[in-house]
Amino acid sequence: KVVTIAKSKKFRDHHGKVLLEGHRLIKDALEAGAVLQTLFFSTVGHLQELPQAQLKRANLVKVKFEDIKSWSDLVTPQGLLGIFSKPDHAKMSYPAAQLTCSLPLFLICDNIRDPGNLGTILRSAAGAGCEKVLLTKGCVDPWEPKVLRAGMGAHFRVPIVSNLDWESLPSNIPAGVQVCVADNKDPGTEAETASVPRGAGGAGSAPDAPSEHQDEEGAAGVCVPELAAQHYSEDWTRAAVAVVIGGETHGLSPDAYRLAASTGGKRLVIPVVPGVDSLNSAVAAGIVLFEGKRQLLRRHKQEDERQKFPVV
Repeated sequence: KVVTIAKSKKFRDHHGKVLLEGHRLIKDALEAGAVLQTLFFSTVGHLQELPQAQLKRANLVKVKFEDIKSWSDLVTPQGLLGIFSKPDHAKMSYPAAQLTCSLPLFLICDNIRDPGNLGTILRSAAGAGCEKVLLTKGCVDPWEPKVLRAGMGAHFRVPIVSNLDWESLPSNIPAGVQVCVADNKDPGTEAETASVPRGAGGAGSAPDAPSEHQDEEGAAGVCVPELAAQHYSEDWTRAAVAVVIGGETHGLSPDAYRLAASTGGKRLVIPVVPGVDSLNSAVAAGIVLFEGKRQLLRRHKQEDERQKFPVV
């Protein structure tokens, strides 16, 4: 009963608990400092592979593998289910290698509602060395089981702050960070495609362009600022930069454009072949984040060379 209820968002929010499944995810959580309350296991051998100090403070419950199989969402369960206190990013101990490779690169997820997409995005954010990931209130719960499976341990490698409204979002990133938004509308073809709506094409849709928000929201009097557009491969990184990825159905919200405009941000265009409606949100995030990583690393290398060989 506890395991079944723990899968619901209502339970997670009300009791402050999350359900983690599988050896790797539970091990990552324990090493990051997450507090284990109850661990269900099918064989004692599973316990020997986990950090022993953290296990001593938890309730260990041996059950039949058939029971875990009936509770599990996995096709091939591993015989381990753990109920943890909901992790607080400020209290986590992230891997030293992750911290060493961290870049002043922030990711803002705007209305990402597909669990698989969000998990994949978090995995890309951890791989690119993002300093922090911010989720707006419209996003799916990052502790939903499908997000955890797709994230492959990213939840314990990069700080994740969820359920943010746009008013409080700027306080979660350092001052001076430029906010850019990812888009797939090529500036050179905007005039030709302005009449073709995107962002309502299902889970594969990419973020919308400002003019589309004006079409959809104009009747309600919502003003969306225009942003300068450039290809994602051109130089757009400063000392620190944040990228907004829009949701699968409605794309970027007007608030995302306002935040970008207030920081002098741009639209980062990922050009696609004419006739291809859009990119998957997770794919777009991966493209932009790793390009941002490349630019930041190149900038850091140039700065190091200038310090070693100053111009006289």
